[in-house]
Amino acid sequence: MFTLEDCLTSFTGSLIAHAILVVYLFVIMDTRRLRMLKKLPALLLSPLTATLLEAGMYALLPGHRVVRYCLGSCAILLMCTLWVRWAWRTGFWRAFSAVCVGGVFQVAISSLSQILLVNSELQFAAVLVISWAITLASAALLYRLRFGRWFRLLLEEGFGPRRTSLFLFALEAAMEAFLILQGGIQPDYLIPYYALVLAMAALEAGLLVYLGQRLDAARKMEAQRDVIAQQQLYERDLEAIRQEVRAFRHDYKNLLAGLSEQADEGELDQLRAALSELDTGFDRRIGEKIQASTQIGNVCVPQVRSLLLSKLAAMREKKIDCRLEALYPVERIGMDLWDFTRCLGILLDNAAEAALETETPWVEVVLLAQGDGLSLRVSNPYAGTIAPDQIWAEGFSTKGEGRGLGLPSYQRILSEHPNTAASTSWAGGVFVQELKVEARP
Repeated sequence: MFTLEDCLTSFTGSLIAHAILVVYLFVIMDTRRLRMLKKLPALLLSPLTATLLEAGMYALLPGHRVVRYCLGSCAILLMCTLWVRWAWRTGFWRAFSAVCVGGVFQVAISSLSQILLVNSELQFAAVLVISWAITLASAALLYRLRFGRWFRLLLEEGFGPRRTSLFLFALEAAMEAFLILQGGIQPDYLIPYYALVLAMAALEAGLLVYLGQRLDAARKMEAQRDVIAQQQLYERDLEAIRQEVRAFRHDYKNLLAGLSEQADEGELDQLRAALSELDTGFDRRIGEKIQASTQIGNVCVPQVRSLLLSKLAAMREKKIDCRLEALYPVERIGMDLWDFTRCLGILLDNAAEAALETETPWVEVVLLAQGDGLSLRVSNPYAGTIAPDQIWAEGFSTKGEGRGLGLPSYQRILSEHPNTAASTSWAGGVFVQELKVEARP
């Protein structure tokens, strides 16, 4: 029977565990704002609900301790995730990941408390004080190691927030499994068992820091490659501008020589018109080349800039005139970064492939920052006929069998992001794909 004393004991233990979890959450979320403490009272609903849930499950499943523990842990994980999402105003997967990592450290502290209670003569109050001292000391150490920064980098630059969250959940579930198994450990092996749990927590923390550092090094290397690619782009544009200036001077001299006699005869209007046309064409060509080399600098997201640089270089090798327009700094995407780069790559590849089928191939890319969202438009000439009801079909392609996997994949990616809207249009031999990403709620 689940008595009132059992309820109080369960609530007290759950409350202490939640308090320890909060300490680690402040480190993991890299928070320095004390006003977050105002939102702590709402977290009391979690241990209270967990206690009531445990009492209900004890009445329904009295002989299934492991099942009760698993269901209770999942309920607490979900409630804490919702609280973190509300308190920090962050996404679900980041909140879920933070709670999973914090749970690993909280389980380790619980294991340490069990060691002190079982293998020492200390009272519960003394064990509680020691546990809290170790909690604060370990949290300070994690803060000095910039654990919150590596955690944030792991979510942003890793395998995507969902897959990273599942990986972190697996680590937390492994720690919880250790606690479930403690009932079958013989007393003589309890100290090595709990020491193993603590070692597992330390190894998992070290693994996350290591992965974060590796991703940071890879990002810096990618940034260096972007700088090199951007410098190469500038050098090519400068060389093209230099050649344009030489051609302009040559044409100018020839034009002046050819019209000198006519000018002497009083035909100055024709001379002025010819010079004006030459100046206008020169300014336009120089302006296009300067724009191409400066617009890329407004793309401030390294992954997107790197993709654009590689696609620009590939199009130039294929003699495709690529025009990029990013009038304002693009600093945020508004959706999963890797999903956006996949979508952008699909659109650019399709546009370049279609443009090559025309006499004058060109591709125009417009990126327009809209607050925390983004608007993307990719245009290209198209020489064939388009079947509106078939272009989204799996495997359909104007290039033949075995092609046409791009746009259906593009549509599947966008179906996972409700804050996106895609549209397609074609008129006058121009095919246009637009993607609007609105700010996440």
